[in-house]
Amino acid sequence: MTSPTPAASATLEVTDKTGTPPTPNDQGSKGRSPGRLAWTRFKRDKTGVIAACVVIFFFVIALCAPLIAKLYGKDPYTTYGVDDPTLLNEFSFPVKPNGGIDGEFWFGIEPSLGRDVFTFLLYGMRNSLLIAGATTLLVTFFGIVIGITAGYLGGKTDYFIGRVIDILLAFPSTLFFIAFWPVMISILVSPEENTPVWLTVVSLITVMTAFGWASIARLLRGEVLALREREFVEAAKVTGASPARIIFKELLPNLWTPILIQSTLALPAFVTAEAGLAFLGVGLSDPTPDWGVMIQNGSKYYQDDITFMLFPGLSMVIFVVAFNLLGDSVRDALDPKTKR
Repeated sequence: MTSPTPAASATLEVTDKTGTPPTPNDQGSKGRSPGRLAWTRFKRDKTGVIAACVVIFFFVIALCAPLIAKLYGKDPYTTYGVDDPTLLNEFSFPVKPNGGIDGEFWFGIEPSLGRDVFTFLLYGMRNSLLIAGATTLLVTFFGIVIGITAGYLGGKTDYFIGRVIDILLAFPSTLFFIAFWPVMISILVSPEENTPVWLTVVSLITVMTAFGWASIARLLRGEVLALREREFVEAAKVTGASPARIIFKELLPNLWTPILIQSTLALPAFVTAEAGLAFLGVGLSDPTPDWGVMIQNGSKYYQDDITFMLFPGLSMVIFVVAFNLLGDSVRDALDPKTKR
């Protein structure tokens, strides 16, 4: 019996046990890291890519707000309608239609004071995204630390942290913030003085962080409870690995997927929460630019002209929807069972 030719041998080598040659996609997937595989899945998701571009656009616009305003030649604080009486009529509304939109004021001017809507929106996006971004980072950090601590230590520590999480998740945080905001501010600031903007921002971030870490901590606690019984963790304990090494080398690398997913879904929630507090008058207030402040001001005039609510409302809806779609796409890309 003759031996197979080199060509036949090569064919046999690339044939799997079922006798079917592997597909090009299977060959390309071998040797890739999970991160590269997730990136490949994400790039194939057109919705996710478009949502990512929209989110990046909003962040770039927010970061470059001072530069854009300087090139535009306006700022969000100058009362152009008061300085130039020809811009407003006797009812303090813009003389020109559609909120006073023209080549000089791209998004029109605000009634009564005549501030530029375009620059007010730019700085409002900047402030809202700054507060929501800082809150998301802090919530993620505390959620990781507390969740992993509860899941890894277990016992009384896990029981105590679990009860605290249950209380926070059941607590009406928004109502608490609305009720105790004046009390907290009166303690820190004299009634005769105006509340500094930095104090308002710090208070917003602190309160939203205090009530926001519980959900991600509960999720990570459950993940750690399952992971700590796995063979690779037990093997690390047998070899004498310290708890810190087990957490950072064994547990944390297996938690990045839920951490990233929860973070991408949390940021738009904090954007809407911050805007809602500002709309209710317990967050940032006029004349500080903010998405919620703009919607609050626009709600006073929407019966006469919806333009003043259109731009802040539409931009917020676009951002929140895009970020939620991005979070869904990231979740699908990181799921190894996803077929793309």
